[in-house]
Amino acid sequence: MGFYVERIVPRIADAVGGAEAVEPLRRRVCEGLYGEIVEIGFGSGHNVPFYPDAVTNVAAVEPSDLGWKLARDRIDAGHTPVRRACLDSQYLPFEDDTFDGALSTWALCTIPDADAALREVRRVLKPGAALHFLEHGLAPEEDEDVRRWQRRLDPLERRLFAGCHLTRRITDMLTAAGFTIVALDVFYGKGAPKSMGAFSLGVAVR
Repeated sequence: MGFYVERIVPRIADAVGGAEAVEPLRRRVCEGLYGEIVEIGFGSGHNVPFYPDAVTNVAAVEPSDLGWKLARDRIDAGHTPVRRACLDSQYLPFEDDTFDGALSTWALCTIPDADAALREVRRVLKPGAALHFLEHGLAPEEDEDVRRWQRRLDPLERRLFAGCHLTRRITDMLTAAGFTIVALDVFYGKGAPKSMGAFSLGVAVR
């Protein structure tokens, strides 16, 4: 699995993450960010073109060397300075109350201890600062048929995509970490199977 996880999965994520259909979602989730931000699960930098002008710099958290390499052209073409600050969102090497905002797109599904990562993000945000998130997870409660399929497919999903879960309860995780959700849109991604495309897009404040 080492070669597959290190060399194949980042390329799959780069191709899927760069789909034209998700560009409007990336634009939406980045709206309102400003100042110095931390982005967990930076991946191959598909959010870079959508950072608002008010963002002054980005501390990128990305464990994959290949993902970071694939991001280079986007970073170089962007208008916002980006540095690879660390590899693990579960242990952020920053002081408390450091950042004006945070960004997470399709990252909480894969981080082994996503609850710990969210607590770390909250710790390094300034009081009143916000985490902007776009994630996939467990389908809405009324869609039990979709949830059943998610539970069936979850073991395969984790095996094929380096630990990605289909059944994490994103909003519950955010509130358990001490965030207050102030904006939320729950929907199915266009063109994606419902089991993999139950999206939550919103803003959660420390």
